Amino acid sequence: MTITRRENNNMAGSGSSTQVAVAPPRAQLNLRPGERVRVRPLDEIMATLDQHGALDGLPFMPEMTPYCGKTFTVWRRADKVCDTIVGPYMRQMFDTVHLAEARCDGAAHGGCQAGCMFHWRESWLERVDPHERSNEPAELGPVGDLPSLLVENTRQPHDPEAYRCQATQMLEAAPIRLRWWDPRPWWRDVKSGNVTGRAAVRGYAIQAFNKLQGFSRRYLPPFLRIKGAVKYPFVQGTLTKTPKETLDLQPGELVEVRPLAEIEATLNHDNKNRGLSFDRESIRYVGRQARVLRRVDRIIDEATGRMNHLGSDCLIIEGFICEGDYHELCPRSGFPYWREIWLRRVETTPTPVSISRSVNGSRGNGDSGPDAQRHREQ
Repeated sequence: MTITRRENNNMAGSGSSTQVAVAPPRAQLNLRPGERVRVRPLDEIMATLDQHGALDGLPFMPEMTPYCGKTFTVWRRADKVCDTIVGPYMRQMFDTVHLAEARCDGAAHGGCQAGCMFHWRESWLERVDPHERSNEPAELGPVGDLPSLLVENTRQPHDPEAYRCQATQMLEAAPIRLRWWDPRPWWRDVKSGNVTGRAAVRGYAIQAFNKLQGFSRRYLPPFLRIKGAVKYPFVQGTLTKTPKETLDLQPGELVEVRPLAEIEATLNHDNKNRGLSFDRESIRYVGRQARVLRRVDRIIDEATGRMNHLGSDCLIIEGFICEGDYHELCPRSGFPYWREIWLRRVETTPTPVSISRSVNGSRGNGDSGPDAQRHREQ
């Protein structure tokens, strides 16, 4: 492929001198989960970016710069992504992966605490010897030390109060909407090594059943509906006003997820408690014990880019991630959010939790590691 050259006046914070970088060839590495890669030097990555600091609509964010030159393991291919802007749909991506130990810390985006997993274009990576030892990512430096192109593009041009990040730009980064019934994306999941054939068949069957449930809810009389036309795995709240419980849980405290029946008893008809959804992906953690990773008080609204300041209890639990089992096997691995009323404190000595850029916040969690994530079998 042709190697292009782009002038980049933003490599230094002052932008006072013009530096010309040689972009790496447009890569199609066809990376698979478990492969070892190195993030290319920052100047090479900058040479691939347009005036918006993006490659094919996907921004390279300031929070990603500490990973340059470091070696990581491919977590999953990001051939598709859930649409949280105009969805619920899946959208197709190309030549993109997730890396283990690579989550956003929100440092350049108002301290957003969502902890999203970065998307990496393969053009920003190079394959390395699988036996090469990994490096720990460096600490993120002051924003003023970063290329101005990256810093300037952390805000929406039409609204300086709105942030711009990979999550807010998914419609541009993944412009093709996928149809759930199309077997090709499911086959790509298997072919790429993201999931097993069994997991893909199960996921496809769940989607088909839930579409049928939606149809029956709209068109069939109640006596013909299965489980009241509730989507699998059959979680349904009944309240009009939802309760609150205050535990004042802190990072490092050990908690246990309450039984599903107790959680359902706190939900309204939309399966929400005080506006926060109980995600079906969280059912797998019922009865499990883990430590609080952090309390969440601010996250970016992916549809608007505005910072949402949460006025009530919202927590992330260490090792608990969305597996995508009920969301078309989305590989995004986001953190589910938890209300304190869905948890109970386990009386023990709190253990400090390192809030790092880990891939899933799951140090030592047996069924949330790369292999389990790749196979997704219960």
